[in-house]
Order: sequence, then structure tokens, then C-alpha cells
Amino acid sequence: MGLILLSDLANKRCIPCEGGIPPLEEEECQKFMSGIDKGWSLVDVHHLRRVWAFPNFLTALEFVNSAGAICEQEGHHADFEVSWGRVVAKIWTHKINGLTESDFVLAAKFDRL
Repeated sequence: MGLILLSDLANKRCIPCEGGIPPLEEEECQKFMSGIDKGWSLVDVHHLRRVWAFPNFLTALEFVNSAGAICEQEGHHADFEVSWGRVVAKIWTHKINGLTESDFVLAAKFDRL
């Protein structure tokens, strides 16, 4: 697997995970990291985390509503923390307690907002 582009990931669909598969290894995660915004962090090879800054609470809330609509459309959901002028998103596949390609796909879709 070579360089991955944001457009490559963002144009994919999230695939529901039924469990029974191993989470991605660190090397695989690092390859997928090239396909998402540099604002994302890979935390303990377990989840993705990103912080966005906004000028006020309403704008932060509007972002979460837009990101939440993507989650519903994809059937894959992030955890959000909303505060005044700030949103934190964490993404991982709960069924396997780790990362899958779909987590990077969802992150890339958020990057387009």
C-alpha cells in the first residue's frame, strides 16, 4: 500500500464491522494517516482524535450536527465532546476495540466539512 489520498478515503463507504477481525496494526494505521488531515492524532494505535477550534458555541454545534449526519449516513459513529468554540472527535471501531479502514474513511469525510 503506497500513499493514500484524502479523496481516496473520503469517497469510500464505511463497512459495518461484525467483529471477529483484528484491529489494524500500527504500520497499517500509519499508511492510512497519510490520507487524512494532519490535525488527526493516532492515539495508542487504538483511536483517532482531532480537535477543531470555532469562533463560538453555535458554530461548534453546527459542525457536530453535520458530522453526526455523516455518521448516520455511514452507519459508523464517532464520540464527540462539544464546548464553547471547541469540538473533539474520537473515532474507533467499538466491536473490535481498535481501528479499521472505516475509521479512517469517517475521518476523511469529516475533513471535507
